[in-house]
Amino acid sequence: MTTPTPSDHLPVLASASHVVKRFGGATAVDGVSLNIHSGEAVGLLGPNGAGKSTLIGLLCGLRRADAGEVRLFGRNPLDPSARLRLGSTPQATSVPQTLRVSETVDFVAAHYPDPIPTAELLSDFGLDGMAAKQCGGLSGGQQRRLLVALALVGRPELVILDEPTTGLDVEARDTLWRLLRTYRNAGGTLLITSHYLEEIQALAGRVVVMDKGSVIADGTVDEIRSHVTLTKVSFRTELPASSFGSLPHTVGVETHDDGRVTIVTADGDATVRALVLEDLAVRSLEVHAASLEEAFKALTGEHPVRTIGQEQS
Repeated sequence: MTTPTPSDHLPVLASASHVVKRFGGATAVDGVSLNIHSGEAVGLLGPNGAGKSTLIGLLCGLRRADAGEVRLFGRNPLDPSARLRLGSTPQATSVPQTLRVSETVDFVAAHYPDPIPTAELLSDFGLDGMAAKQCGGLSGGQQRRLLVALALVGRPELVILDEPTTGLDVEARDTLWRLLRTYRNAGGTLLITSHYLEEIQALAGRVVVMDKGSVIADGTVDEIRSHVTLTKVSFRTELPASSFGSLPHTVGVETHDDGRVTIVTADGDATVRALVLEDLAVRSLEVHAASLEEAFKALTGEHPVRTIGQEQS
């Protein structure tokens, strides 16, 4: 039975219903059903080849589904009137090499009824000093900033970004995060894929995990984390890390440059009890819940999973 969430009562801006997409004999998207509600910030995670970019291409009208139905603002995504309310940055998009930065923004802005003024947009993205520069002369990080700026120029209701901070340094990434939060705080809806789990944790309230073309988990960041009962038990010790590999429920043992050892375990309580009962010489013991990254690795690894919010009653 599906557990209702507050967003279930909000309008659906984009949806996929039992969608299948094949390339030759390979199935890239395999029966995916997904709704993106107004006001949500959704992070789409998955390993390379999971089907994330293909799903985004379907939602943006860049590809046609082989089966199932895709809707964007209640219409076929191939309908230009639906895409008028969408801003997007596909992963493989490139900037026009010979156009000037301001010309590029002006050109894209001309497709929308009420675009953000070019000078304002470039200033927000730290590109105002490059307005007269050819796009091909921008660094890779500057080009990524420009592409995300172009996704926002039309004041879209929904923004879909595929790996938006690839190539950005920390300062530029933080600036982009700030701008995306501002967009969200103004009521915008965001769907973002990223290999940086910190980015999803910083921007998204909901996380959808894909693997091998299917959605394997869908929930809040905390739900995804709790979905796999992994715990990190960290401590200092003079013993070799191999001393802890046989403890009950151990998934893995990590060593750190500062001399700490961390046990990744499926049962933190049992691991701590074993450390005490076996009188292993440890000190400065700390216990932490699994991070989003650890949950993601477990969900897309060999461990069996169930889908959050879709448990059978």
